[in-house]
Amino acid sequence: MPGASSLFEIHADIDARVGSIREHRPDWPCAKGCDTCCRKLADVPRLTRTEWDLLREGLAALPASQFDEIARKIRALAEGAARPVVCPMLDAASGACPVYAHRPVACRTYGFFVDRDLGLYCRDIEALVAGGRLEDVVWGNHEAIERRLQAFEPVRALTDWFLAWQPDPDLQGAPSCPTIDAAG
Repeated sequence: MPGASSLFEIHADIDARVGSIREHRPDWPCAKGCDTCCRKLADVPRLTRTEWDLLREGLAALPASQFDEIARKIRALAEGAARPVVCPMLDAASGACPVYAHRPVACRTYGFFVDRDLGLYCRDIEALVAGGRLEDVVWGNHEAIERRLQAFEPVRALTDWFLAWQPDPDLQGAPSCPTIDAAG
C-alpha cells in the first residue's frame, strides 16, 4: 500500500492544476469563504486510509473545544446523516476549514476537476460554463485522480474512521494519533 509520500505526490499534481486555473482566473469562485460545496455534500465523505491518517493529524492538532465540536458533528452524522450533508469540519461562522492543509483529495479537487459526462456539481461554476465564460479552462481529470487513489485501500466513511479512532464520546479533546487496525 502506498504511503503518505505517494498521497503528497497526488496533492502536488492537484495543486499544480489548481494553481494553473487560479493563475489565469484570479476571480475563480472557489476561494476562502466560499463554502457552498461544504454545505451540500451528497453523502458522508469516504476517505482512503492514507487520507484519514493525514486528516487525523489535523484533527489531533486542533484546540480541544474546536475538536469537541467537530467530534459532536461527526457522531451526529454517524447516527444518521440528513440531506444535504454539511461537512463536520466546516466552521460555519467563518466558512473556513480548520483542517484545510489536511483535507482529503475530494475537497482538493472540487471545483477544479471534472468527471467526464458527469458535470461539475458546483452551480456557480456550472453557470459560468453555461454562460461561455470558462471556455479556456483546462480542467483536471478527476477519473485519473480516482484511479491513483485506488491503490490507497481501504476506503471507509469519515464517520467509521473517526469512531474507530475515538469510540468513547465522553473523551474530551483530541487524543494522540493511535494506529488503527486496517481491518477494524
